Amino acid sequence: MWKPAQRIKHKVSPGRWPTAAEIRSSLWFSPIQLGQSRLEQRTWVPAMVPWRATDEGKVNQDVIDWYVRFAEGRPGAIVVEATAVRDLPSGPLLRIGDDRFIPGLQELTRAVHHASQGETRLFIQLIDFLSIRRRPPAEKYFRQFLKITDTHRQKLNMPDAKEEKIREHLLSLPDEKLDEILNESELESLRMGYRERVTDMALEHIRSLPQILPGLFAEAARRARDAGFDGVELHYAHAYTMASFLSALNHRDDGYGGSRAQRLRLPLEVLQKVREKAGVDYTVGCRFLSDECIDAGSDPDDAVYYGVEFARAGMDFLSLSRGGKFEDAKQPQVGWSAYPYTGRSGYECMPTCISDEFGPFGRNIEPTSGIRHAIREAGYETPVVLIGGIHGYEQAEAILQSGDADIVGSARQSLADPDWFRKVKLGRGGEVRSCQFTNYCEGLDQKHKQVTCQLWDRQALEENPDRTRDGKRRMLAPRWHANSETVFSNK
Repeated sequence: MWKPAQRIKHKVSPGRWPTAAEIRSSLWFSPIQLGQSRLEQRTWVPAMVPWRATDEGKVNQDVIDWYVRFAEGRPGAIVVEATAVRDLPSGPLLRIGDDRFIPGLQELTRAVHHASQGETRLFIQLIDFLSIRRRPPAEKYFRQFLKITDTHRQKLNMPDAKEEKIREHLLSLPDEKLDEILNESELESLRMGYRERVTDMALEHIRSLPQILPGLFAEAARRARDAGFDGVELHYAHAYTMASFLSALNHRDDGYGGSRAQRLRLPLEVLQKVREKAGVDYTVGCRFLSDECIDAGSDPDDAVYYGVEFARAGMDFLSLSRGGKFEDAKQPQVGWSAYPYTGRSGYECMPTCISDEFGPFGRNIEPTSGIRHAIREAGYETPVVLIGGIHGYEQAEAILQSGDADIVGSARQSLADPDWFRKVKLGRGGEVRSCQFTNYCEGLDQKHKQVTCQLWDRQALEENPDRTRDGKRRMLAPRWHANSETVFSNK
């Protein structure tokens, strides 16, 4: 991952934990309405990809166990991992692109609702992504993948040479010479791996995305409702298809790119189709970026515009993230795909405890606050979810009291201790296992390994705990055995 020039080590400091009495008058543990869904508290576990589904994209016991473990902490809401709206092979990632996925998803919703004793609302994040391929060996790229053109022949001064000879010659050239011969797209395919963009208008399936995607998202939302989810979160963030339509780098010339209004057109059409299919009484929100954090990308001003328009269009909630783009990703090893959390934008999405002067805790507060205040000034009450380095009660409560957000969640802290919201609510914050923000979990995600937390294995092992496929790590966080008498007395 990209690292800031400053190498300041910030100490994890969650601050003072509240008493159970203080919790009763707090905003963080007060209810809020999201469309038709009532959250009993304003705590939130955002979508994280654990790499536990079957290779066919189905729910299995590992997936159920993962979400049940979060549900045992009884947060206000859990968002299930990015789940593909297309029925295409994508490894151990959940899919919802066909009705055959509904039974497994029904098992998941029933298990979560039961484990939380009905206190937790369960949403599912719906995603579309375009094709990306692994970085090829140079020999394979030049012998098989590169399409030899007249431009190559002209630049090489080899107008009549056989294609095989041109390929052999290109393979022998140093990098600086290839910079002169290959175009930008060809160089990227060689050095990063081939990647489709929403601006690849020469490709018919890319050109037709505005006609295809609304229906795909709508059918996925209908399946989510049938499966028992309380709502859906449309994934309009990071490096994926819908975020790419919102990006300032989207220069499509078909009315779906260029100006802010045209970049917003498809996301709003998706929302409209989802409403038509899933019902106007179904909770629908989206996750988008407060800042792309890349050169020439969308900035906080763009995000303010999008936030107001999403509120105007009737989104039931808006969840803000930042960064996580392909455009500044580091070069992958040969045989690996580019990972959109390795550049500066990736760091802004998941900063570590070694950071710049600002530090890793709450980097998304200021831009999210700007979006929420603009929405309120426009006359809308759409709830705004803030996430990013939050790991203590005092910080979360201050965010809500100051009007910077309506809901405050955490990913890495919830991963470190799925019970932490419940511990805080019961006045037992001193028992919280605090995330150290080393991004151990992110490193596993990058390698497509089952995601765990390094802190779990530091706790005494329970009898025969389930282990990851390699047998090296605990699959689930150690369970918290709260004293029942203490739990009752602190309600």
